[in-house]
Amino acid sequence: MRFWDTSALVPLLLEQEATAEVGGLLSQDPEIVAWWGTPVECVSAAARLRREDRLSVDEEERVLDLLDTLQESWLEILPSEEVRDRAVRLLRVHGLKAADALQLAAARVWAGSTDRAELVTYDERLAFAARLEGFRVLPV
Repeated sequence: MRFWDTSALVPLLLEQEATAEVGGLLSQDPEIVAWWGTPVECVSAAARLRREDRLSVDEEERVLDLLDTLQESWLEILPSEEVRDRAVRLLRVHGLKAADALQLAAARVWAGSTDRAELVTYDERLAFAARLEGFRVLPV
């Protein structure tokens, strides 16, 4: 079971350079853990691509259908005071944006105190902070 950041989930939804790599990671371990706000970020990415004429309306609909299917199978970390408090700390310690701090805080709540938890991301800033917070970051 791995925590997946939005940047790693989007290539599962849309054909991108990282699609084969994340597909391989998912094949190795098909259990996804994701933050409650992840679907919003995924919809935002698809809508932006459609507005930029890089995705048709039909393609966007297929992406959203696939997102619904993925979301039905993943473990979702819900908003809580613990997530919020951890995100506030992360913002003060690392150079993260609020959404990334919430992602990492949710990952830490899920992982508890273990130092063997894995986080899948393509966001370099988030990856750096996650390593400092004790995560094994994938892809390497």
